[in-house]
Amino acid sequence: MGTSTGQTAATRSHRNRAVVASTVGTAIEWYDFFLYGTAAALVFPHLFFPGQSDYTGVLASFATQFVGFAARPVGAAIFGHFGDRVGRKSTLVITLLLMGVSTVLIGCLPTYDSIGLAAPILLVVLRVVQGIGVGGEWGGSVLLAMEWGPRKRRGLMASWPQMGVPLGLLASTGMVRWMTSATGGDFETWGWRIPFLASAVLIAIGLYVRLRVVESPDFSAVKNAQAVVRLPVWDVLRHQWREVLTAAFVRLSEQAPFYLFITFVLAYGTEHLGLARSDLLDDTLVAAAVGLVSIPLFGHLSDRIGRRLVYGIGIACVAAFAFPYFALLNTGSSGLVLLAIVLSLVFHDVQYGPQAALIAEGFGTQVRYSGAGLGYQLASVIAGGPAPLIAAAILEDTGSSVGISVYIVACCVLSFVALLFIPRRADSDLTVGESARQEV
Repeated sequence: MGTSTGQTAATRSHRNRAVVASTVGTAIEWYDFFLYGTAAALVFPHLFFPGQSDYTGVLASFATQFVGFAARPVGAAIFGHFGDRVGRKSTLVITLLLMGVSTVLIGCLPTYDSIGLAAPILLVVLRVVQGIGVGGEWGGSVLLAMEWGPRKRRGLMASWPQMGVPLGLLASTGMVRWMTSATGGDFETWGWRIPFLASAVLIAIGLYVRLRVVESPDFSAVKNAQAVVRLPVWDVLRHQWREVLTAAFVRLSEQAPFYLFITFVLAYGTEHLGLARSDLLDDTLVAAAVGLVSIPLFGHLSDRIGRRLVYGIGIACVAAFAFPYFALLNTGSSGLVLLAIVLSLVFHDVQYGPQAALIAEGFGTQVRYSGAGLGYQLASVIAGGPAPLIAAAILEDTGSSVGISVYIVACCVLSFVALLFIPRRADSDLTVGESARQEV
């Protein structure tokens, strides 16, 4: 009885460490990634692409942001390979370092006025490194938490690392908001650098947390059984390419609108509507704070009534809100703008809460890091990356937000079709590692 109690306490301790390590590390990575998006909307057009029209500068800045999205599937493939062969823990330490170092270096970059064309080139290179890092991060952090969790609570367990998104958004937007107020007119000269340089402190915290975590029991069980796949990326592309594609397309309704809701809205609000930058940042902070509750809530709900049902409701909510969202923004009323931004991220969270488990459960333990990571990150190329570019082009061409709303609805339709084809959870595979958890 005492031994069983000891095992349970040890399991609970390791599980809590896994959740904390995954969530904290992911929050730091998303802080770095979102920080770039905020800067791309507010200051990079003037600092790295001067001499252009407002539209061309914004477009060029969002294009460099897209480069990071394009690099994410590369990171998913590289770190998926090692995550399925060596382990989740070791891989996550490397992805954290990649993201952190590249972010700090962006904060040290000379601008176009100092070194000319070399400035945007170096910016693109560092953005690629960021993309590779975050591309490898998601799969490992989600699996580390999910594979330590009880089978019936995997929706909730996998949603904790997803909370890294609102945490990272809260931290990055808060830092920019703070530095905007603290440095005033100097923000565009040197104040914008401080949030990037602050990433050095976050790296140290993240490394401390992640080095104390124990490897996932599911992966340990695979390794002990000598069932590690030699080429997991090739294996998953050869045998489960349909699952990879459906995972990518099911994210269209979440990924594309999300980057309109947190990045494009800053450019749209300040340049097109004449709203105050500080007000938009404050509204985003409120919406991100709400996500700290809504993401785990919908992850838990998916354990109770099913991933597909919750996710489908989320798709419908985003589609229904596509036109009211811009209608509220266009009023220019502070209260209605806040309502638009908060509701947009809540409807996003209805999908994002159960999304990790929905995607990861479609792949076997031996190739789960590779398969889930590739499917998840491919959406960055077809949805998240091009979304601000497409929205900016529509706005420039039509002068209206109507086309952007149509674009959001089209993404939702494609996602709903993909949801119908996404594989059911592999219950037999999800039992792998249960005995390992009991033996810790």
